[in-house]
Amino acid sequence: MAADHRRVTGKQMTAEKIAGLAAQGDTECTATLEHYCDRLARSLAGVINILDPDVIVLGGGLSHIAALYADVPALWGEHIFSTGVDTQLLPPKHGDASGVRGAAWLWEET
Repeated sequence: MAADHRRVTGKQMTAEKIAGLAAQGDTECTATLEHYCDRLARSLAGVINILDPDVIVLGGGLSHIAALYADVPALWGEHIFSTGVDTQLLPPKHGDASGVRGAAWLWEET
C-alpha cells in the first residue's frame, strides 16, 4: 500500500498513516486505500472460489486497518462465482503475529 501510494502521489508514508488519513477524509489516501481494498478483495475472492473457507483471518501489520473488514467483503462478491458467500473476514485473535504463534505450536520436540 505504501509503495502504491508513493508511486501515485510521490509521497512516502506508512500504510497505517495512509489508512488514518483516509479515515480523516484525505482524498489521496482514500484513493490508495480503496485501490488496496479492491486488489485484496479480488485476491481473496480467488481463494473463496477455490477453497470456500468459512473464515479468512488477516495477519501482519495491515491487519490493524479496521476499514479492511467492512470494505473488502463488500467488494469481493462481484468476483465470486457462487450466488452466496458466507465467508467472514476477521482480524487475528492474538495480534498481528498470530501466524508466528501458530507456527510455534506446530513445532514438534524430538
